[in-house]
Amino acid sequence: MGRKSPTQSQLEYLSLGVGQPGGKLPLFDREGQQIRKATIESCIRNGWAAPWFDNPIKPDWLVCRLTDEGYALLGEGAFPIQKT
Repeated sequence: MGRKSPTQSQLEYLSLGVGQPGGKLPLFDREGQQIRKATIESCIRNGWAAPWFDNPIKPDWLVCRLTDEGYALLGEGAFPIQKT
């Protein structure tokens, strides 16, 4: 059984990690709104993102990074080039 296609929200979230050190995914979008936990969790379930480290200040926040599958989904190599 294949994986589900990503939603627009998932793609937008994942794209924020491209060009970031280690593929770090942000907790907030470009407008300063917190990324929905359901979006983050679904990206983890699909293998596109992985938990990176625990945030001791906000333990309920999921700090994640792009996986190789996440880069591939976005059409990026393992070492993506910052797009301008």
